[in-house]
Amino acid sequence: MIYFIGAGPGAPDLITVRGARLLAEADLILYAGSLVNPALLDGKKPGCTVRDTASMTLEEVLSAMEEAEARNFTTVRLHTGDPSLYGAIQEQMDALDARGISYDVTPGVSAFSGAAAALEAEYTLPSVSQSVIITRMAGRTPVPEGEELRKLASHGCTMVLFLSTGLLERVEEELLAGGYAPDTPAAIVYKATWPEERVFRCTVSTLASTARAHHITKTALITVGDFLGKDYERSKLYDPDFTHGCRQGRTP
Repeated sequence: MIYFIGAGPGAPDLITVRGARLLAEADLILYAGSLVNPALLDGKKPGCTVRDTASMTLEEVLSAMEEAEARNFTTVRLHTGDPSLYGAIQEQMDALDARGISYDVTPGVSAFSGAAAALEAEYTLPSVSQSVIITRMAGRTPVPEGEELRKLASHGCTMVLFLSTGLLERVEEELLAGGYAPDTPAAIVYKATWPEERVFRCTVSTLASTARAHHITKTALITVGDFLGKDYERSKLYDPDFTHGCRQGRTP
């Protein structure tokens, strides 16, 4: 059996209970290189084989899985964050389907959740933003037509950008062209939940200069939007005047 597991955003104790249990039972661990905190491997059982897949191709990863399956091994494919976001797992699962090899997916805490925790912020504030766009800047890998950053920016809601730290000059241009004001709050969160975590608050127009000033070139998330401000409405859920299925609001 192949187990795809989300390792979480970095801190070793942010892997799920299920993920940690499966990791401790594995005969083979294939983990995503520097993106996964190596401290997670400390709980592996004696005799477990560990392979860093950073330099491996898809075909090589699949070959390792097939070899382990032929030996009746339990294999863990350890991905950073949650494997459903930029984890490249669909192609692995489809290839395993074609080979008749069973697999299971254990979700993980995404880095965008870790970034919100680092910022001590809520992405979905009443009257500010009730939507979160998770995306990336087009670079060597393109984005589908219609998902250009400036088009997504036109909604003006909360945005979280993965895989874009090395392209911040273009990110600024696209966000401004899409309609964000230059002074819209933004933040760069470096290695959220890792011991090296750092938070740099700035604005849309100063994203690139902020990254340069602090020598941040990779392994960071970019967050954008007025959720980083202090103006918002109180939630109706706990408003004493608001009636819902679990509570009668007070009579004015």
